[in-house]
Amino acid sequence: MACNGLTIEVLNTDAEGRLILADALAHAAKNIKPDALIDLATLTGAVVVALGHELSGVMGNDETLIDDLVESGKSTGEGVWPLPILDHHKEEMKGTVGDLRNISSPGTGAGSSTGGAFLSNFVGDIPWAHLDIAGSAWGATDRDYQGGAVGTGVGVRLLVDYLEKQ
Repeated sequence: MACNGLTIEVLNTDAEGRLILADALAHAAKNIKPDALIDLATLTGAVVVALGHELSGVMGNDETLIDDLVESGKSTGEGVWPLPILDHHKEEMKGTVGDLRNISSPGTGAGSSTGGAFLSNFVGDIPWAHLDIAGSAWGATDRDYQGGAVGTGVGVRLLVDYLEKQ
């Protein structure tokens, strides 16, 4: 059970990180009550299929926040591409034994979006954006500020730029 009271069916133990992230988001929403939540995680391999290693996927519940992160990505060279969270994705994450399940059914596809749909249950009405950096965290083109196959540090410049613009 997550700290916001939702129960989760664990259908894939390889999608365990999102359980911890979900609890952290719920804790922050409930106890810290920030103006906005931005999280970064190597959430899904599906984002690599969708966007490769040069872009991070971003999804969330606030278009302005998402747009601001896309703009910061352009400013810093840490490209960010919006991905949708459709009502269908949210419906796919509903459980049969618990409130939610930690993965969607195999035929659904849209692994990044359904991962984001899962996380969306833990932020309440706080403006939130998730950056799926599974592709961009490793394997991106070598640049003077990132290490390619040894880790890129993606998100640092992006978040600093975003915060400086606030």
